[in-house]
Amino acid sequence: MLRLSKLTDYAVVVLIRLSDAERASGDAVHTAPGLAVATGVPEPTVAKVLKALAGAGLVVSQRGARGGYRLARPVDEVSVADVITAIDGPIALTACVDGGTGSCDVESMCAVKGRWDLVNDAIHAALTGISLTDMRVASIPLVFRVPASLSAAE
Repeated sequence: MLRLSKLTDYAVVVLIRLSDAERASGDAVHTAPGLAVATGVPEPTVAKVLKALAGAGLVVSQRGARGGYRLARPVDEVSVADVITAIDGPIALTACVDGGTGSCDVESMCAVKGRWDLVNDAIHAALTGISLTDMRVASIPLVFRVPASLSAAE
């Protein structure tokens, strides 16, 4: 089974929420704790994801009392492949494709040596063709409402 890491999944969620928050509020930066509350992803995980995304140039961090994170470019210019690479490293289905790590024990007698690149390139192209805008779910509300049972306690 080909499966993305949870951190990559969370990174997509955080980037889309960051985009939605910027669009809705016009604020330049948003904090890891605020994004954690908005996404339901634990704050340490959001902080870890944001650090990796900043290292890859997908978000920009601003230090200080009014610090936080903002998108480095619009989400329609960020592909799913960009996020995967930022969090998990190069997209490589096997150790023997370009960008793969490690070595193969049977490389010298492999019947498909170099042919996995075709599959890897196709998957990479497909993931590059999907932007984070394509991943956005329009039905998720930007405003979180407090359930009546909780607001009545005030």
